[in-house]
Amino acid sequence: MTPPIYLDFVDYSGGTISPEQIPKDDWKRFHVIDARDKAQFDKEHIPGAVNLEWRQVLEKRASIPKDKSVLIYCNTGSLSAQAGFALRVAGYENVRIIQGGFADWKAKGGFDAVENAAKIRSKVK
Repeated sequence: MTPPIYLDFVDYSGGTISPEQIPKDDWKRFHVIDARDKAQFDKEHIPGAVNLEWRQVLEKRASIPKDKSVLIYCNTGSLSAQAGFALRVAGYENVRIIQGGFADWKAKGGFDAVENAAKIRSKVK
């Protein structure tokens, strides 16, 4: 008997990526979605991101490209994970969640997270 195949579309990491994995120059290759509400987006967001509240991703999925890598974030990563899961179920295989959300992205230096992590690693050695 074959076991049920109900989450074969999700890789082990659950589709997450940390800010330290994205070099500064690579950000322009992504379609970045801020899944927080409009008030939070208007206050502060990752430059270049579009605002699409997490509850609306399926309703407005036509605005999300399937031919470009997509990054989704919220404040800490939990709501964007739900949005990413819904999109993967809907056939989007190009979606990654920014682990730790906006708070982690900002704390790690934003677009400079890769360089900051490298500096920290070189001090530890």
